[in-house]
Amino acid sequence: MIHQLPIPEFKAWIAEGKEFLLVDVREDFERELFHIGGIHIPMNELIARVQELKAGRPVVFYCEKGIRSTIAMQRLEPLGLDMYSLTGGMSAWKKNED
Repeated sequence: MIHQLPIPEFKAWIAEGKEFLLVDVREDFERELFHIGGIHIPMNELIARVQELKAGRPVVFYCEKGIRSTIAMQRLEPLGLDMYSLTGGMSAWKKNED
């Protein structure tokens, strides 16, 4: 199932210690500039590394604006994972931090 996860709700998950797997689907150079943690699986490696996502907990994907993370979830939807896209991605995260 595919869900959008607004940043305030995501921060609440962190504060309450909710278990989830955080996955950055951006390119290497983007991650080097700024990231919020999690594992790094670029979009073009997702299918080959799908076993890393089957952790039995929600998977939160993020990218720069939320577009690639949504596409990633669409590609993985047949797996039946509990997936979330961080709404607005890193662009929204940075604005939220200001």
